[in-house]
Amino acid sequence: MADVFQLMPEVQGDELIYLQSLLKDVDDDMAQRFANVYRARRKEPQTILLLALLGFLGIAGIHRFFVEHIGLGLIYLLTAGICGIGTIIDVVTYRRIAFEYNQKQAYEVITFLRK
Repeated sequence: MADVFQLMPEVQGDELIYLQSLLKDVDDDMAQRFANVYRARRKEPQTILLLALLGFLGIAGIHRFFVEHIGLGLIYLLTAGICGIGTIIDVVTYRRIAFEYNQKQAYEVITFLRK
């Protein structure tokens, strides 16, 4: 079992727990390859927060494009962040948005490496 915290010390909380469960049955070599690929695809929660805050300056939805939610990004862009309410919600829940995106990326990476 690979030590996820040692491979990726920047990962914390729910994401760390999820990655530990995902990598529990892999050898150290595969865990290292996973860490290299995942680190390149992972989005930092603080980056999503900063992009969401741009919504208050008139560029609403850019954070949704960043996490590949193109449809929602367009809706936010065209409706000024759904009149600002959606932007406020996303500023509060930015960690969840990052976690869901990173969880999807981690699953895709480990699935690809196991083939």
